[in-house]
Amino acid sequence: MEKRKMRATPAARALAKRLGVDLLSVIGTGYKGRIHKDDVAGFNYEDKTHVSPLAQRIADIHNIDLKGVIGTGFRNKIMKDDVLQFIEDPEIKSRFMLDDFGYQMVTSGPVATKTTPVKQADVVKGETVEGSAQQEESETIKMTQMRKIISKRMSESFFGAPTFIQTWEIDMTELLALRKRLIDPIMEKTGKKVTVTDLISMAVIKTLPKHKYINSSMNKEATEITFHNYVNLGIAVGLDEGLLVPVVKGADKMSLTEFVVAMKDLTERTFSKKLLPDEQAGSTFTISNLGMYGVD
Repeated sequence: MEKRKMRATPAARALAKRLGVDLLSVIGTGYKGRIHKDDVAGFNYEDKTHVSPLAQRIADIHNIDLKGVIGTGFRNKIMKDDVLQFIEDPEIKSRFMLDDFGYQMVTSGPVATKTTPVKQADVVKGETVEGSAQQEESETIKMTQMRKIISKRMSESFFGAPTFIQTWEIDMTELLALRKRLIDPIMEKTGKKVTVTDLISMAVIKTLPKHKYINSSMNKEATEITFHNYVNLGIAVGLDEGLLVPVVKGADKMSLTEFVVAMKDLTERTFSKKLLPDEQAGSTFTISNLGMYGVD
């Protein structure tokens, strides 16, 4: 029997490995049957439990079985907040706990983590619905100053700028090979390890001056657009207390080595909480590492 030649993009191979999908069972939609990432994502999707890497780690730590859980993410993917909801609610958590042998202690059907608002018809005079009783047991805490600032800036960003989503599938083979060649030289010169994020950042820095409308800002009255002839790149860094965005000023004037040093310095001081207010302002463009969400 003639052996089938399997063609697949690197992104498709990576996703198949992570999901445990046999590529020989996937029908590719690309040229000459080439398998793309979307082909793998759509293969036998409904029969599997899909969990973000962070949600799975939290579930493993707390010995929680996620089988049968309907998540709040895209296509019912189980996200971090879904698992945290189980942990915060002892009754729900007990239904999904595993015993010492890895068996579920109490069997149960699928649980939808999305909340349903109480309708007016559900409230009967003289009676209190279960939702109202639970609300009385809720706890309200003051937001930290950091979270106040994050909430304010995220709201300003959402309402102050047009929001849209653009998706590409990019073959990163050459970039990964480039990183492999650069790791040792940059490490010897700076003592710092160049990352994929560093290389993506540098690509963004080199690209922004060619597209002035992307590297621009609008005034509050939405009457003027300011084109920036420089690049101040913000990099989102997640902390337990919240999200901070240190800014590499004048990144367009830096070499890759200089950028790696500057970025590592800002990141280290972000985690040690020694970042200055001025170092968190003035970005013309911001990127975020989505690796935690399973993005290739």
